[in-house]
Amino acid sequence: MGRTSVAALWVAVFCGYVALGATIQVLPGYVTGALGGTLTAAGLAVGIAFAATALTRPVAGWLADGAHSRPVVATGGVLTALGGAGHLLATTIPEILLARVVMGAGEAALFSAALPWVLSSIPADRKGAMAGWFGLSMWGGLAVGPVVGSAISDATGSARSVWWTVTALGIVSLIFAVSVRAGQTPSPARPSFTLRGLLPWGASAPGAVFGLSAYGYGAINAIIVLYLANLRSGASHYVLGVFAAAFLITRFFGSPLVTRWGGKRVWGAMLAVETVGLAIIAIPSAGVVGIVAGTALAAVGVSLMFPATVAVTLDRAGPKAPGTSVAVMASFWDLGLMVAGPLSGAVASRFDYPSAFALAAAVSFAALLASAAVRSTAKHEVHQPATHESGGRQ
Repeated sequence: MGRTSVAALWVAVFCGYVALGATIQVLPGYVTGALGGTLTAAGLAVGIAFAATALTRPVAGWLADGAHSRPVVATGGVLTALGGAGHLLATTIPEILLARVVMGAGEAALFSAALPWVLSSIPADRKGAMAGWFGLSMWGGLAVGPVVGSAISDATGSARSVWWTVTALGIVSLIFAVSVRAGQTPSPARPSFTLRGLLPWGASAPGAVFGLSAYGYGAINAIIVLYLANLRSGASHYVLGVFAAAFLITRFFGSPLVTRWGGKRVWGAMLAVETVGLAIIAIPSAGVVGIVAGTALAAVGVSLMFPATVAVTLDRAGPKAPGTSVAVMASFWDLGLMVAGPLSGAVASRFDYPSAFALAAAVSFAALLASAAVRSTAKHEVHQPATHESGGRQ
């Protein structure tokens, strides 16, 4: 695959995830305001999209490993646009939840089919590095999206203008996806379309760590804006922008650490930073400055979790299909976000916002403990070191 094709797929995925990120900024206030929902409903609206993403990723990755990436990526663009249109049309909580499910499925199809398409033409010793770079299309979009959503909402005073933008971004994503004509070679080790085949051994353990690390990110997405708004602070308009800046800067300059230290060591460092950041937000007397600083620290902690987990996953999966393995690993992240949204909202409603972030800090610490128990290489590689692929290192 040529650089132009890779760049087009990168833009297609980026546009889709900017769309998703833009909804995250506006959605909680829209649900509790215009739709008259509760904090729990707002958290559910954020989280349910990731439930759809988690269920769709393994299937999209499996289809991509069979050289069917192009139609799957294009379908992702269509579903993203339809999800945006659903936000425009929704007037009740169930309707907005349906729109979120459609959008979540679209995001999964975009990334989980595009990544194997790109990796199919990459040598084994470069797959990990390419996966980390291409992953910026998703993570960059999620980081930039809330900033875009906030800017549009502030400029127009209307959530509907954000929904129109989201719909347009889905269409742009589709255009870039169908512009790619590059061929794709099926993975020689694609698993069968069975539960076992869709849940490869090498992906589950690192995926679980990744999923636990997602909880704090999900809590921030779901309730940090509402928390600051409750304090009547103008920081509610830019806190996710601070998160995005800290995330992208750390990801850009810190990615070489995955190659230098290895995925497991990066896990430990990043999870410790995330835990500290969330714990600061959980301090009732932290104040606005403390909340924003804690959010930035949490962003630093989350930023390198994806490339580090890809490195560990590809190490453990060995010759198995990279698309399915990475897609399953990423599904655990979606599950973490799915749980974090409604649970954080429920805890904040029942107790208070600091309690919700105290729980998030505890989950992040649990991820740190779990990461120490994960083996960085697959069982078969321990006995057959000659077959070890360095593609898992970034």
